[in-house]
Parts: sequence; C-alpha cells; structure tokens
Amino acid sequence: MTASPRSATVQRHTAETRIEVQLVLDGSGEARVHTGLGFLDHMLTALTRHARFDLVLTCEGDLEIDDHHTAEDCALALGQALREALGDRRGIRRFGHAYAPLDEALCRAVVDLSGRPWPAISLGFRREGLGDMATENLVHFLQSLAMAGQLNLHVDVLAGDNDHHRAEAAFKATALALRAAVARDGHDEVPSTKGVLA
Repeated sequence: MTASPRSATVQRHTAETRIEVQLVLDGSGEARVHTGLGFLDHMLTALTRHARFDLVLTCEGDLEIDDHHTAEDCALALGQALREALGDRRGIRRFGHAYAPLDEALCRAVVDLSGRPWPAISLGFRREGLGDMATENLVHFLQSLAMAGQLNLHVDVLAGDNDHHRAEAAFKATALALRAAVARDGHDEVPSTKGVLA
C-alpha cells in the first residue's frame, strides 16, 4: 500500500507581504524560491535540499522598508505548510537531531515535532548583515518557523569565524534534523504517550 503524499499549499496575504507556498515533505530536494532576498533564497534552497522536501515559495514583500516582514512572513507561511502537511503527525519519528559543518563552522540542531512550539536559537553572529538580510532576521526566521510549525527547535552554532558559514551550517543542520523527524517510522501511531501531538 502506498502512503498518501504529505503536502500543503498555503497563501499568506497581508498589507506587508503576499506569499504562496507549496510544500511536499516526501520530495527530492527541489526548491523554486523567490523571496526578493537573495540570502534568504540561498538559505531556503539549502534547507529544502537537505531536508529532501520539495518547495515552491514566492513572496512579494515591502522590501522598501526592510527585510523583517518578508523574513518573518515567509517563515510563518512555511511553518504553517509544514504543520498542515504533517496532519496529526501519525506514523512519524517525531524527534530528529543533526550536526552540520561548513568549513570551520559547526552547528547542532535538535527538533521535536511535539505540537508545542519552543524556539531556542543561538547562532552567535558577529556581523549585522549578510547580503541583503539583517542577521537578526535569520534568527527570527527560525524562531517564527518553530512557532508556526508547532515544533520545539534548538539550533546552536558551536564553532565558526565566518558568519556566512555559521548561517549556512545552521540551516543545513535544521534541514537534516527535520528530515529525520518527519520520516515515517513504519507504525500507524501518534508518537506520544498522550495519544495526540498538539
């Protein structure tokens, strides 16, 4: 018996952003991303590739103001898509952890698809910006993703001198942890002693 595809389509339209998301959890790592922020596109492409999701995400945001609304709302829309694609979270592993290095940088990410959002993000950036993004908004992206996706997410950069490497290691480690957590475990149960993940 073939398992049904786990996917979601989300639209988020506000006075600040217009976002369209199509997410397939059991994908091949294909990303078609255009947020208007080159660095965010780079991070989302890495996240998609290493999580083995398929992602189409487009955003028209108020970049004439700054990058905050675009980063935050893309994370909220992607988190909502992740939440919807997981459904009741039946048959998943639930927990995932990973380390990802990039040259001198090393990051650890741990995720619990618990249904109870809690972001603990420590990336230790030294620069105020990377490309067209404020580094604080890369942290905020991961925080917002955890909140909207209803997941417990710990991301800690353990080493690194180059902030680009620190950021990329963080998104890759998060991707690998998500890949492990969303994987089907061969059982048809909600992985919780409560019988529900919400």
